[in-house]
This record gives sequence, C-alpha cells and structure tokens, in this order.
Amino acid sequence: MNTENPEEFYNRLKIQLAESTQWPSLYLYKFIVLTNDEKIKQVHEVFDNTGAVIDSKLSKNGKYTSLSIRVNLKNPDEVIIKYKEVGEIGGVISL
Repeated sequence: MNTENPEEFYNRLKIQLAESTQWPSLYLYKFIVLTNDEKIKQVHEVFDNTGAVIDSKLSKNGKYTSLSIRVNLKNPDEVIIKYKEVGEIGGVISL
C-alpha cells in the first residue's frame, strides 16, 4: 500500500468490490513474500479451513515467493478481513 490511510483504502476497496462483483464469489489474492518458510506458513494459516486453493511460485533467483490464493467468500467484508490478517504478517506485499 502507498501512503494512503489504510482505512480509506479498505473503504474504497469495499465499495469497488460491492459494485463490480456478485457475492458470494471466488476471490483471487496475490501476495509476494521473501522466501521464508515461516512467513509462507503464516499466510497459509490465515486461509486455513476456508477451502482456499494456494499456488506458490519462486522467483527466478529464489529470493521471493509469490502466493496466489483463490477462495470463495460471502461478501467484500470477508475479503478485507483477510487482507488485514495477512497485513499483520511483516514482509508480505499485497498486489
């Protein structure tokens, strides 16, 4: 995220998701994390028991891992809750 207030960002995202998507819906998250088993495990734990499908891909030099996470969610609030949970894990970049 940039210097924008996180709450303003999430409020705008919620409006965009409500207007552009019929809920419940399959949502795709994309994250980049320094290749670190503990950090990757923490991201996986955020999506435990949600039925999420998580694909991991190492960067060419192996320094970073991209995580693509597809999960069926009920509404925009659930999307934002997961972004906030992952945001508490240091070193994870949301795309």
